[in-house]
Amino acid sequence: MELTPRELALQAAHFLSEKKAHDVEVLEITDLTVLADYFVICTGTSSTQVRSLAEEVEFRLSELGIEPHHIEGHRSTSWVLLDYSSVIVHVFYKDSREFYRLEHLWADAKRLELPGEQSIQV
Repeated sequence: MELTPRELALQAAHFLSEKKAHDVEVLEITDLTVLADYFVICTGTSSTQVRSLAEEVEFRLSELGIEPHHIEGHRSTSWVLLDYSSVIVHVFYKDSREFYRLEHLWADAKRLELPGEQSIQV
């Protein structure tokens, strides 16, 4: 399945929300950097949930035929990064999210409004 970067970011955010991630945000950074087009950021309440959230996104996107190009922190208990080139998914433990403050670092980024609990239409 071919998804635009925006659809991919929203789909990842939807999967995270379904798995009970906290404070899910999607930042559009297309005009701010060449790193990616979107950041998806969320918080897990425990090291187990951080790992579980990252694994869920990886698994569900894999079912759609979309594989990450790189994964960082899979053994970490505080931050896992899934790099899908145009979309980077950050799954943080609360203390790490507060420490790195990506939303503040990328304060000029446009924040996408996330749909309610219904599935993203792709």
